[in-house]
Amino acid sequence: MADDAITFGCNLSVDDYWDVGEFARRAEDLGFDRVTVGEHIMDGNPPRPTMMGIPAMAAAAGATSRIRVLTGIVIAPLYHPVLLAKMVAVADQISGGRLDFGIGISGQRDTVVEFEALEIPVNTRGRRTDEMLNVMKRLWTEEHVSHHGRFFNFDDITLLPQPAQQPYPPIWVAGRSDAAIRRAAIAGDGWYPYLFTVNRIRRTNESVREMAEQSGRDLSNFHWGLNQPTAISNDPDQALATAAAHVGQRYVTPDRSAEDIAKALCITGNAEDCIGAIRERIDAGVRDFVFGFLAGEPDDYFAQMELFSNRVLTHFK
Repeated sequence: MADDAITFGCNLSVDDYWDVGEFARRAEDLGFDRVTVGEHIMDGNPPRPTMMGIPAMAAAAGATSRIRVLTGIVIAPLYHPVLLAKMVAVADQISGGRLDFGIGISGQRDTVVEFEALEIPVNTRGRRTDEMLNVMKRLWTEEHVSHHGRFFNFDDITLLPQPAQQPYPPIWVAGRSDAAIRRAAIAGDGWYPYLFTVNRIRRTNESVREMAEQSGRDLSNFHWGLNQPTAISNDPDQALATAAAHVGQRYVTPDRSAEDIAKALCITGNAEDCIGAIRERIDAGVRDFVFGFLAGEPDDYFAQMELFSNRVLTHFK
């Protein structure tokens, strides 16, 4: 990697809080490098309240001047590539070239309902996304684009303005499958896993490198990301209990407790614990962290952001 600088972002992971501009301003003031939110049109049925990534990050960009904004993640196969390419180009322009374009195909929980709502066969989502990536790159860099593929057909499309970043905003590919790893290695500018152990992070980073080398790609400017659920507290036991409640309980098995799962998938503890856990992940190849602080209320979320900024970011910056 040409640039070993470590970046630290935060993911607005608290439910029922919509002031993205305030969140982004606080993150910028606290020294974070990047902000993001998740995306779903309808997450389950009955659904939980959710946002859409591009309008949320446009609001974040409008409220700030320095911090980068990441769509973390846009569910690409729910869109038509011409519409999505246009939205990304506009968001990049109005942010002054601060957009990172995070994409995925969804698959957690009961998200099939949103594919059904838009009349998109869920079993086509990976193939649609692969076709879309090729099409959108052309739409961002060429004029009079025509395409006749398996899922999309159009003629003579020119999208102006093109993105502020040339040739286009960095594409961070999220996912958990071998197909997602291949998509990141061949078509992406970053790999952005979620709920991975340190060993799995290391293995998938190695797989991305191997696949990229086989396809002749140069990864010198690649983003080695991680969407990392985190609970920080001056009381390590309280931090672990928070992580177990928010993440561990979702994956309990007869052989693994919520606490065991939280320890494997989350960063938890006091500042010193978090610094050590981050160093483990840096050693595994991560360079661009996005921390999702685990909290049920905005005040708790912001308190963790501030503690992390004062005690952890200052250690690395």
